[in-house]
Amino acid sequence: MGLTVDRYRELEQPQALRRKDVVLMATVTSFEELEHPTKSELRQFAELFAPLFNASSDEARRQAVAALSRSAHVPSAVAFFIASQPIAVSAPFLIHSPCLDDETLVTIARTQGGEHARTIVQRENLSTTVVDALVGLRHARSVAKSVTKPAAKHAAATPALSEAAPELAEAAESEGRHLREEALRTQIKQLAAHLSRPSSDRLGLRTITTVQEALLVRFARGREADSFATTLADTLSASRWLAERIMLDISGHQLATTLKGLGAGLEESLFILERFYSHLREIIGDVCRSQILWDTLDAEECAARIEAWRRADQYTYATPVQKPDAAEPVVRTSASQRPKLRAVR
Repeated sequence: MGLTVDRYRELEQPQALRRKDVVLMATVTSFEELEHPTKSELRQFAELFAPLFNASSDEARRQAVAALSRSAHVPSAVAFFIASQPIAVSAPFLIHSPCLDDETLVTIARTQGGEHARTIVQRENLSTTVVDALVGLRHARSVAKSVTKPAAKHAAATPALSEAAPELAEAAESEGRHLREEALRTQIKQLAAHLSRPSSDRLGLRTITTVQEALLVRFARGREADSFATTLADTLSASRWLAERIMLDISGHQLATTLKGLGAGLEESLFILERFYSHLREIIGDVCRSQILWDTLDAEECAARIEAWRRADQYTYATPVQKPDAAEPVVRTSASQRPKLRAVR
């Protein structure tokens, strides 16, 4: 007799559905208790979460997402999966999760629409990168509201101050006006910076051109490994040997590192990786292995790795200028003597 109406409704649910809800919450709770999860535990959680989530009720989904929004160890694939859910489910995660980096937030705002973008605005300490992206997506009004939030709170306190002391109220109103003006100036500067900054500006980093990217996609589509390696070497301004070594990494990690470090597009990069490395097409939950691999890479670290490879490559293949009377002759390896690159299966 002490059961609530909600409890009665819960009992009316099919037994299998309630069991899956329990399994989902038990999985999330167990993951929360891991202070420092290992790579194996993170991978296992990523593989289990999506199927359990999809099979559970809406209420269980909301509870699971709310719990994970406090965790600092949510795998990137799971974080992207949750952030892409309908806003009624994903809102707490978008606002509070420390596992959403700038790149993921911008991607979610671009692909999921206005509701997700307006929710992202509610995060504390939004970076300039995310703010600029939201401005570019014409969510400036929402961004302006978040920027001027301190001023709004200050203005809301003015009536109480006016009752206590008119002089304090006047000072508070003046300060609130000043804050609003500063927020507006900041917003205008951000908008101007966004409009004036060229899309190809990667702060001096080596960047793939549109033509090079199109050629890589074309050769990947036909699985033309030799032509792909030649184009990749040209893109890196490096030897063909370095391009071949990158492609011969059967995990696909080195090619993914190269593409991300060069600033290649997401869709094009995933297509290339899946064409040359078939295991990256495998679906884990609702996410391809190629996407999981891509999300684990940091763009700046990838760019630094590329430059390290290029320096080593230049050192290895630089041909020293020798005098005619040198004690030993210069030995050069012809192209026919190098191992031929085979198409990666």
